[in-house]
Amino acid sequence: MDPTHLRRILILLRRSPSLSPPGGCGLLAQAFHLLPRSNYSTNTDSFTQLQDNNKSNANDRGKWFTLPPYTSTVNGAALGKAMSTNGSVKSVNETTALKWVLQCCPQLPRNLVQKLFRLRQVRRESSSKECSSLSDQEKEHPLKRVAAKDSMNVGDKIFLPSSVTVNVSPVEELECHCSEEEVTFIRSLELYKDDAIIVINKPPGMAVQGGIGVKRSLDELSASCLSYDYSDPPRLVHRLDRDCSGILVMGRTQSSTTALHSIFREKTFAASNDDVLGKKRILQRKYLALVLGRPRHPKGLVSAPLGKMVVDNGKSDRITVVENAHNTSSQHAMTEYRVIASSPHGYSWLELTPLTGRKHQIRVHCAEVLGTPIVGDYKYGWQAHRNWKCMPLPGVRNDSDEKLPVKQFLPFGIDLESGSISDKLPRLHLHCKQMVLPNVSQALCGLRISSDYDFSELKSLQLNAPLPSFMKKSWDILGS
Repeated sequence: MDPTHLRRILILLRRSPSLSPPGGCGLLAQAFHLLPRSNYSTNTDSFTQLQDNNKSNANDRGKWFTLPPYTSTVNGAALGKAMSTNGSVKSVNETTALKWVLQCCPQLPRNLVQKLFRLRQVRRESSSKECSSLSDQEKEHPLKRVAAKDSMNVGDKIFLPSSVTVNVSPVEELECHCSEEEVTFIRSLELYKDDAIIVINKPPGMAVQGGIGVKRSLDELSASCLSYDYSDPPRLVHRLDRDCSGILVMGRTQSSTTALHSIFREKTFAASNDDVLGKKRILQRKYLALVLGRPRHPKGLVSAPLGKMVVDNGKSDRITVVENAHNTSSQHAMTEYRVIASSPHGYSWLELTPLTGRKHQIRVHCAEVLGTPIVGDYKYGWQAHRNWKCMPLPGVRNDSDEKLPVKQFLPFGIDLESGSISDKLPRLHLHCKQMVLPNVSQALCGLRISSDYDFSELKSLQLNAPLPSFMKKSWDILGS
């Protein structure tokens, strides 16, 4: 902020013997008018509804903008841990005044809200229980200044200067730049949806998050296509590689997202115990992969720490198995595997269950530990693919003039047909086919009814995702 603006604001504030409404409201509004103009967005449905609700209270509260009373919130991190361990969870999560304002008004920029607190322009009306000892005159305007770090009590109300809703210039709403065909395609990927989570069958070739060279990511597209009537977009809780396909879970609320983050984190922590194989795992993921070769044993457990190695003069990196984990930075990684089927052509179908969640864990364990790189994994199996020979489609001779069906391309340039082992360059044959996770929606509903909710009775969700077309074609070729 310009020092001149700040000095003028401080002079105005000193002139007022009392800033409590309604007397000080005029000066506060004048001070706020001196703030530099910004293109702050305040045009979401929830924020507009708050504006409408405050019109009737504007005169009574000296034209203050009233937020809804603070209600108890679920501690998402504690909820996720409780579901993983069948423990207890505190239903009330301590929230500061700053966090409550940002939660109620998500389109108000954080720096603007912080300015209001620094300039002491935010007020709080304490809950009725705390105000019971006040006199009638004090109860008429029990508004007091509140700091950003002050804790909120159930029933407390926050008041912002009404100039927040008048002086901020609206900006364009977040528009969906997807065509109707693209929206329909993204929604066709849905496998499951409730009021807490949304699950999709991620197509191969589409990035989960944005980055260099990424034009469209599922994180961006879900905000445009999968929000529905929710004010906030779905949030990612785990990742899948760009060329990997299968089950991707997103949280639809802040509480469910935090809880899911905790569940995935607890899963990795629990895998560090020696008796992990004997414990019931509340979160389970199963992948299907086609690999080159066959593991020495039909099933087993791979336990090999992973570390990052910088290559190409720092231009890129890759994950590798760390030989001496005590002297090198590494992460504990464990993967169960089971051979489902083998082919005389030198291929094997594996069912893989990661007990930890590390970057490229399955791909590195298959290539470097089992010695069977995944088909289409050129990053970790380049040497095995150097002498690649594609297999012919069943019933079609190599010298046949018969034309293959015309490929049908999907929105965003996605092609699910090509990339099988009948093509010269096969795609990554790794698919998250099944996931079992606790019913977060049921847990949140149970906690709203009773803080002593019994998590031992919590049901699980079992999700299944069909194979992409090119993997199904490879399955048919090897089975013919």
